[in-house]
Amino acid sequence: MKLSFNCVACGSVAFVLLSFLIFQTTKPTPVTELSKLTPLNLIQTVSFEAPISKVSNENNLGIVKEKPASGRFVEIEGGFMVPYTATIPGSKIQFVMVPIPGGKFTMGSPDDEDDRRDDEGPQFEVVVEPFWMGKYEVTWLEYKKYMQLDRVFKALNGKGLRKVDGDNEIDAVTAPSSLYDASFTYSAGEADDQPAATMTQFAAKQYTKWLSLMAGDFYRLPTEAEWEYACRAGTTSAYYFGDDPDDLEDHAWNIETSDDERHPVGELKPNPWGLHDMYGNVAEWVLDEYSEEGYDHVKSGESVSTDQAFRRPTKLYPRVIRGGSWELEPEDCRSAARLGSDDKEWKYEDPNYPKSPWWYTDSPGLGVGFRFIRPLKTPDVKVARELYWDADVESIVDDAKNRIRDNGRGAYGIVDEALPKDISELTDEDR
Repeated sequence: MKLSFNCVACGSVAFVLLSFLIFQTTKPTPVTELSKLTPLNLIQTVSFEAPISKVSNENNLGIVKEKPASGRFVEIEGGFMVPYTATIPGSKIQFVMVPIPGGKFTMGSPDDEDDRRDDEGPQFEVVVEPFWMGKYEVTWLEYKKYMQLDRVFKALNGKGLRKVDGDNEIDAVTAPSSLYDASFTYSAGEADDQPAATMTQFAAKQYTKWLSLMAGDFYRLPTEAEWEYACRAGTTSAYYFGDDPDDLEDHAWNIETSDDERHPVGELKPNPWGLHDMYGNVAEWVLDEYSEEGYDHVKSGESVSTDQAFRRPTKLYPRVIRGGSWELEPEDCRSAARLGSDDKEWKYEDPNYPKSPWWYTDSPGLGVGFRFIRPLKTPDVKVARELYWDADVESIVDDAKNRIRDNGRGAYGIVDEALPKDISELTDEDR
């Protein structure tokens, strides 16, 4: 394992911290404890090789010992991964996670695939570890619970609670600012069962941090390789149902079938592993940086892990979005199809300066949403775990601080398992 840091910590302090992280052999620290043990400056990590990971599932969520008599399951050492339904703490809002088996697949598209683009190759083999993935895209009902934190954090701060300072900033989650003009964000629908959309990758990552620290389980966006593996579900054709785009209408809301709106999740047929709307409805964020050169960071024909396949972002954009959306063409919904984000163009109508680090105002950003995963193996190294949640370039950090501290738009707050209780003690007007 190799860790590389860009931080102001130095000398013996850095050495002691790194030695602790690399050589500690105790059981994994619970998610709710991890950020308290990580100095703020170590978050500014620019590169690292695969972190040490262990199966960490103390409450056995989604794991049973006996083989299920029916339904989907994934056999693992000592038991079976099964679908599970979880509730967002402090609410009655539920989400469903589906087990995805470990295995190998060929990433990218072959040269002879119809509508193939140059950025979909060269193909290479990826070895994938088991994980759970959201059965559906994150809905407005779920995402608006996170959006409420803007007012909640401000109300709690006003009471002297959950204030962010230099000692606890690592524990903070940013709440997205209230919408500048809801007609942009909700133009294609805002029903509770429709997928949430128009959020930046940073906002989606912060959502997974918020949920993880409250729930005590580790959630994050998938890497691009994990997303394509789950989407293909063991298939090698252009779409998981075959190569004919005429059959797409049974599986995806796209420009030809959507009537210019997002649709309730789960209305169309799922893929072979039980995941709905992997094509269309909203395009989905993954963690990777996008390159027009495709997968030139991996040797063609090489077999790599998902971590080795992961192209870590080094700049604000472009980043990878997968699956196509309600306003994109059928060929954009293919399993290997990729879209690179463009924050400059997708925030063009945003009149604020700096532009929002949480929201897009222009298409195709209006069609971008996400779903998240929960790996069977969670990272042992605290720094590595934080990399999946927080800003990875300084411009995002600076813009968020500027909007929150100087303009009062958005908020910081400390998140842990006690947050729902603190929220419950606020008045309805506060919330």
